[in-house]
Amino acid sequence: MSTIGSFEGFQAVSLKQEGDDQPSETDHLSTEEEDPGKDPMPRQISRQSSVTESTLYPNPYHQPYISRKYFATRPGAIETAMEDLKGHVAETSGETIQGFWLLTKIDHWNNEQERILLVTDKTLLICKYDFIMLSCVQLQRIPLSAVYRICLGNFTFPGMSLDKRQGEGLRIYWGSPEEQSLLSRWNPWSTEVPYATFTEHPMKYTSEKFLEICKLSGFLSKLVPAIQNAHKNSSGSGSRKKLMVVTEPILIETYTGLMSFIGNRNKLGYSLARGSIGF
Repeated sequence: MSTIGSFEGFQAVSLKQEGDDQPSETDHLSTEEEDPGKDPMPRQISRQSSVTESTLYPNPYHQPYISRKYFATRPGAIETAMEDLKGHVAETSGETIQGFWLLTKIDHWNNEQERILLVTDKTLLICKYDFIMLSCVQLQRIPLSAVYRICLGNFTFPGMSLDKRQGEGLRIYWGSPEEQSLLSRWNPWSTEVPYATFTEHPMKYTSEKFLEICKLSGFLSKLVPAIQNAHKNSSGSGSRKKLMVVTEPILIETYTGLMSFIGNRNKLGYSLARGSIGF
């Protein structure tokens, strides 16, 4: 059974070559301690604090055990996904790609789903990518000219909801929620929901690379100008009004939440190493 290495037990060691008569730094400290005429405490405390700081605060991006559980963080996985999607965009539309992001989509039943997002000059692509088999499973295309509202804020739930989440996210609207049918609203697998909700991927702090592609602020900084340009270039008098970016709570209408409780606690929406099952 593998274990995570501990940072305890590290000590400062002085290297002294054979034949060297000069006292080492450690010897110098011990000499000063024996001198009753001097106060050794400041230097001794300073030396000890530097050792303690280096052992108790390791590199925050160095979490190999946690990162290896998510297939998206394994070497070459995210790069392969990007190349696959680049090739698909080049073959189908030839649009210019503005950027890639790895985010968590939260559906209308509060289920978390790992997604790759691409912003081109005309389209927002939401890709369900299988990082185990390295293949695109589902691709949703949203014309940027149809997006008319972006909402930023904390998640909120009905007062009687049993499964709530903390944190903040963003919601992108390309249709009116009032026009959504009752069947699609209460169908957890419906693909006719006229909006999409996202939050940051749990592996955001795994490395500097993932810190960049998992940030909502970075995604928003590219998405808003792309939508505004698409509105300007959109032809037809029936185009929507200008893009609205508002800050307000994001409502997720779930009540019992049993399905999302089980799925989110077990990370069923991610390509995750779940261990072996056997006898």
